[in-house]
Amino acid sequence: MEKLSKLEKKEMFQGYLAITPWFIGFIVLNVFPIIATIYFSFHQWTIIGDPKWIGLKNYERMFLTDPLFRKALVATLKYVVYSLPLKLIFGLLLALLLNQKLPGMNFFRTIFYIPAVISGVAVSLMWVWLLQPDYGLVNALLAKIGIQGPGWFWDPHWSVFSIALMSVWTVGGSAIIYLAGLQNISHQLYEAGSIDGANRWQSFWFITIPLLTPTLFFQLLMELIESFKIFTQAYVITQGGPLKTTFFLMLYIYQESFRNFNMGYASALTVFLTVTVLVLTIILNYTSKKWVYSEA
Repeated sequence: MEKLSKLEKKEMFQGYLAITPWFIGFIVLNVFPIIATIYFSFHQWTIIGDPKWIGLKNYERMFLTDPLFRKALVATLKYVVYSLPLKLIFGLLLALLLNQKLPGMNFFRTIFYIPAVISGVAVSLMWVWLLQPDYGLVNALLAKIGIQGPGWFWDPHWSVFSIALMSVWTVGGSAIIYLAGLQNISHQLYEAGSIDGANRWQSFWFITIPLLTPTLFFQLLMELIESFKIFTQAYVITQGGPLKTTFFLMLYIYQESFRNFNMGYASALTVFLTVTVLVLTIILNYTSKKWVYSEA
């Protein structure tokens, strides 16, 4: 192994020195909380006093005797099933529109991106007004054409879908990523397809979609993780109701942590949620070899 010169050693030292603040932040804000969460998941701890070791009792309660956990899990999975296709499809459709070469398109790209950075609380309050059953704008417009609008957030059959519908509001952020993927596809491929007689639908299905699969995979992964983290909308609008239909896992973790001060059980719930997302991520990554386009 060759010895490093003084200049190389100096550059290496400066490099390590430059990343030291990030490394410290990573340890303190990421690694340590993860280890602490796993540790407290095997304890009974109410913040005040010392943690008491109880082994697997938190997990036994979660899987065997806690009906609220089952309701929270079902509500979260329903939200993932509803919101994930909506965000993926509408994000892609919006990106296709924003990819058109029309005057003022940069302005519209900015406008559609803005909702992605607006406060979740402000957006939730706006959607309360839009979907209010009695005087909301959406039901008022439906009444104009003779349709009686549903109860939305306040109807157990519509509550989860209503929150999933809200998620479409922020697809401008994902549309920008789709747009980058679309613009990375060579126009020569579309020209070759046109020469071979391919129409727009065939070009989209056999050229755009296959070459966009790396971006689709990334978006699927990110949106899946975000869907399991759903919290603000349910906390602001429904508080888990009606009939616990929007009592998501993150809301349950918050309740156990900062209302019931049962940090041990909340840690066990957090570990379960993290492992669930990790397993689904691994499965997606494994299956991606069969459908994600690769130049290799």
